[in-house]
Amino acid sequence: MATSASAIARQPTPDEALQRLVSGNDAFVADEPLPPDLSRERRLALAEGQQPFATLVGCSDSRVGPEQLFGAGLGELFIVRTAGNNVDTAGMGSIEYSVAVLKVPLIVVLGHEKCGAVAAAADVVTKDARFPGSIARMIEPIVPAVLAAQRNVGEEQLVDAAVEENVRRMVERLQKFSEPMLLEPQERGELKVVGAVYELATGKVRWL
Repeated sequence: MATSASAIARQPTPDEALQRLVSGNDAFVADEPLPPDLSRERRLALAEGQQPFATLVGCSDSRVGPEQLFGAGLGELFIVRTAGNNVDTAGMGSIEYSVAVLKVPLIVVLGHEKCGAVAAAADVVTKDARFPGSIARMIEPIVPAVLAAQRNVGEEQLVDAAVEENVRRMVERLQKFSEPMLLEPQERGELKVVGAVYELATGKVRWL
Protein backbone atom coordinates (compact mmCIF):
# COMPACT_ATOMS: atom_id res chain seq x y z
CA MET A 1 0.00 0.00 0.00
CA ALA A 2 2.97 2.28 -0.37
CA THR A 3 2.90 5.69 -1.96
CA SER A 4 5.69 7.99 -3.06
CA ALA A 5 6.37 11.69 -3.36
CA SER A 6 6.64 11.42 -7.15
CA ALA A 7 3.03 10.26 -7.37
CA ILE A 8 1.62 13.12 -5.31
CA ALA A 9 -0.54 15.69 -7.08
CA ARG A 10 -3.35 17.93 -5.93
CA GLN A 11 -6.25 15.92 -4.59
CA PRO A 12 -9.76 17.10 -5.48
CA THR A 13 -11.84 18.76 -2.80
CA PRO A 14 -14.38 16.53 -1.06
CA ASP A 15 -17.18 17.98 -3.19
CA GLU A 16 -15.18 17.57 -6.41
CA ALA A 17 -14.47 13.94 -5.53
CA LEU A 18 -18.15 13.33 -4.82
CA GLN A 19 -19.15 14.91 -8.12
CA ARG A 20 -16.79 12.59 -9.97
CA LEU A 21 -18.59 9.61 -8.45
CA VAL A 22 -22.02 11.08 -9.17
CA SER A 23 -21.09 11.72 -12.81
CA GLY A 24 -19.58 8.26 -13.18
CA ASN A 25 -22.71 6.60 -11.83
CA ASP A 26 -24.97 8.75 -14.02
CA ALA A 27 -23.05 7.49 -17.05
CA PHE A 28 -23.29 3.89 -15.80
CA VAL A 29 -27.07 4.16 -15.38
CA ALA A 30 -27.38 5.62 -18.88
CA ASP A 31 -25.48 2.61 -20.30
CA GLU A 32 -22.72 4.98 -21.35
CA PRO A 33 -20.06 4.06 -18.78
CA LEU A 34 -16.95 6.20 -18.59
CA PRO A 35 -13.94 4.35 -20.03
CA PRO A 36 -11.59 3.53 -17.15
CA ASP A 37 -7.89 4.11 -17.66
CA LEU A 38 -6.37 0.61 -17.77
CA SER A 39 -3.43 1.56 -19.96
CA ARG A 40 0.17 0.44 -19.63
CA GLU A 41 1.14 4.05 -18.95
CA ARG A 42 -1.29 4.19 -16.05
CA ARG A 43 0.07 0.95 -14.61
CA LEU A 44 3.63 2.27 -14.82
CA ALA A 45 2.63 5.48 -13.07
CA LEU A 46 0.86 3.56 -10.31
CA ALA A 47 3.92 1.38 -9.80
CA GLU A 48 5.52 4.51 -8.33
CA GLY A 49 2.72 5.14 -5.85
CA GLN A 50 -1.02 5.52 -5.38
CA GLN A 51 -3.31 8.48 -4.83
CA PRO A 52 -6.96 7.40 -4.91
CA PHE A 53 -9.48 10.22 -4.77
CA ALA A 54 -12.05 8.35 -2.66
CA THR A 55 -12.28 5.53 -0.13
CA LEU A 56 -15.25 3.25 -0.60
CA VAL A 57 -16.57 1.10 2.24
CA GLY A 58 -18.78 -1.44 0.52
CA CYS A 59 -20.29 -4.89 0.64
CA SER A 60 -18.56 -8.01 -0.69
CA ASP A 61 -21.60 -8.83 -2.85
CA SER A 62 -20.48 -9.78 -6.37
CA ARG A 63 -23.24 -7.67 -7.91
CA VAL A 64 -21.79 -4.45 -6.48
CA GLY A 65 -18.48 -3.67 -8.22
CA PRO A 66 -17.46 -0.16 -7.12
CA GLU A 67 -15.19 0.63 -10.07
CA GLN A 68 -17.91 -0.33 -12.53
CA LEU A 69 -20.66 1.59 -10.75
CA PHE A 70 -18.62 4.79 -10.82
CA GLY A 71 -16.57 4.39 -13.99
CA ALA A 72 -13.34 4.42 -12.00
CA GLY A 73 -10.01 3.19 -13.30
CA LEU A 74 -6.87 1.78 -11.76
CA GLY A 75 -5.69 3.61 -8.68
CA GLU A 76 -8.76 5.82 -8.29
CA LEU A 77 -10.69 4.09 -5.49
CA PHE A 78 -9.35 2.74 -2.19
CA ILE A 79 -11.81 -0.04 -1.42
CA VAL A 80 -12.69 -1.76 1.87
CA ARG A 81 -15.22 -4.55 1.33
CA THR A 82 -16.91 -6.87 3.81
CA ALA A 83 -20.30 -8.53 3.86
CA GLY A 84 -22.80 -5.94 5.07
CA ASN A 85 -20.25 -3.10 4.64
CA ASN A 86 -19.30 -3.30 8.29
CA VAL A 87 -15.84 -2.36 9.47
CA ASP A 88 -13.67 -4.34 11.88
CA THR A 89 -10.23 -3.34 13.17
CA ALA A 90 -8.50 -4.15 9.89
CA GLY A 91 -11.14 -2.26 7.93
CA MET A 92 -10.95 0.79 10.17
CA GLY A 93 -7.18 0.78 9.98
CA SER A 94 -7.43 0.66 6.20
CA ILE A 95 -9.76 3.67 6.19
CA GLU A 96 -7.48 5.59 8.53
CA TYR A 97 -4.48 4.78 6.32
CA SER A 98 -6.27 6.11 3.26
CA VAL A 99 -6.91 9.43 4.98
CA ALA A 100 -3.75 9.88 7.02
CA VAL A 101 -1.24 8.66 4.41
CA LEU A 102 -2.97 8.87 1.02
CA LYS A 103 -4.90 12.07 1.88
CA VAL A 104 -8.18 10.81 0.45
CA PRO A 105 -10.77 13.64 0.62
CA LEU A 106 -13.91 11.49 0.50
CA ILE A 107 -15.21 8.35 2.22
CA VAL A 108 -18.34 6.70 0.83
CA VAL A 109 -20.22 4.02 2.77
CA LEU A 110 -22.14 2.07 0.13
CA GLY A 111 -24.92 -0.36 0.99
CA HIS A 112 -27.15 -2.09 -1.55
CA GLU A 113 -30.59 -3.55 -2.03
CA LYS A 114 -31.24 -7.16 -1.06
CA CYS A 115 -28.08 -7.40 1.03
CA GLY A 116 -27.68 -10.98 2.25
CA ALA A 117 -25.86 -10.00 5.43
CA VAL A 118 -28.58 -7.55 6.40
CA ALA A 119 -31.27 -10.11 5.52
CA ALA A 120 -29.54 -12.62 7.77
CA ALA A 121 -29.47 -10.11 10.63
CA ALA A 122 -33.17 -9.47 10.03
CA ASP A 123 -33.82 -13.21 10.31
CA VAL A 124 -31.99 -13.24 13.63
CA VAL A 125 -34.29 -10.51 14.92
CA THR A 126 -37.59 -11.72 13.46
CA LYS A 127 -37.14 -15.49 13.33
CA ASP A 128 -34.50 -16.17 15.98
CA ALA A 129 -32.33 -17.64 13.20
CA ARG A 130 -28.94 -19.21 13.92
CA PHE A 131 -25.92 -19.22 11.60
CA PRO A 132 -22.82 -21.41 11.72
CA GLY A 133 -19.17 -20.52 12.10
CA SER A 134 -18.07 -16.91 11.90
CA ILE A 135 -21.18 -15.87 9.98
CA ALA A 136 -23.08 -15.29 13.21
CA ARG A 137 -20.35 -13.04 14.61
CA MET A 138 -20.08 -11.22 11.28
CA ILE A 139 -23.72 -10.14 11.28
CA GLU A 140 -23.89 -9.20 14.97
CA PRO A 141 -22.98 -5.53 14.32
CA ILE A 142 -25.90 -5.25 11.87
CA VAL A 143 -28.54 -6.34 14.40
CA PRO A 144 -28.87 -2.86 16.01
CA ALA A 145 -29.63 -1.39 12.59
CA VAL A 146 -32.37 -3.99 12.08
CA LEU A 147 -33.85 -3.25 15.50
CA ALA A 148 -33.88 0.48 14.78
CA ALA A 149 -35.49 -0.03 11.36
CA GLN A 150 -38.06 -2.39 12.85
CA ARG A 151 -39.53 0.48 14.86
CA ASN A 152 -40.53 2.33 11.70
CA VAL A 153 -41.48 -0.23 9.05
CA GLY A 154 -43.26 -3.52 8.60
CA GLU A 155 -41.58 -6.86 7.99
CA GLU A 156 -41.85 -6.59 4.19
CA GLN A 157 -39.82 -3.37 4.16
CA LEU A 158 -37.50 -4.36 6.98
CA VAL A 159 -34.43 -5.44 4.98
CA ASP A 160 -34.43 -2.35 2.76
CA ALA A 161 -34.92 -0.05 5.74
CA ALA A 162 -32.20 -1.86 7.68
CA VAL A 163 -29.78 -1.55 4.75
CA GLU A 164 -30.19 2.22 4.86
CA GLU A 165 -30.02 2.34 8.65
CA ASN A 166 -26.85 0.24 8.60
CA VAL A 167 -25.22 2.70 6.20
CA ARG A 168 -26.30 5.69 8.28
CA ARG A 169 -24.86 4.15 11.43
CA MET A 170 -21.50 3.52 9.79
CA VAL A 171 -21.44 7.07 8.43
CA GLU A 172 -22.21 8.40 11.92
CA ARG A 173 -19.44 6.26 13.38
CA LEU A 174 -16.92 7.68 10.93
CA GLN A 175 -18.20 11.24 11.36
CA LYS A 176 -18.46 11.36 15.15
CA PHE A 177 -16.93 8.38 16.91
CA SER A 178 -13.60 7.80 15.18
CA GLU A 179 -9.98 8.61 15.85
CA PRO A 180 -8.69 12.21 15.54
CA MET A 181 -7.00 11.28 12.26
CA LEU A 182 -10.51 11.05 10.75
CA LEU A 183 -12.30 13.69 12.81
CA GLU A 184 -9.80 16.51 12.44
CA PRO A 185 -9.71 16.53 8.60
CA GLN A 186 -13.52 16.65 8.63
CA GLU A 187 -13.46 19.63 10.97
CA ARG A 188 -11.05 21.40 8.60
CA GLY A 189 -13.23 20.65 5.57
CA GLU A 190 -10.59 18.41 4.02
CA LEU A 191 -12.61 15.20 4.34
CA LYS A 192 -16.25 14.33 3.82
CA VAL A 193 -18.05 11.11 4.80
CA VAL A 194 -21.26 10.26 2.94
CA GLY A 195 -23.60 7.29 2.66
CA ALA A 196 -25.35 5.76 -0.33
CA VAL A 197 -27.42 2.74 -1.37
CA TYR A 198 -27.02 0.95 -4.70
CA GLU A 199 -30.16 -0.16 -6.54
CA LEU A 200 -29.40 -3.50 -8.18
CA ALA A 201 -31.85 -3.37 -11.08
CA THR A 202 -31.42 0.26 -12.12
CA GLY A 203 -27.71 0.59 -11.40
CA LYS A 204 -28.39 3.87 -9.64
CA VAL A 205 -26.54 4.94 -6.51
CA ARG A 206 -28.96 6.77 -4.23
CA TRP A 207 -27.14 9.24 -2.00
CA LEU A 208 -28.37 9.56 1.56
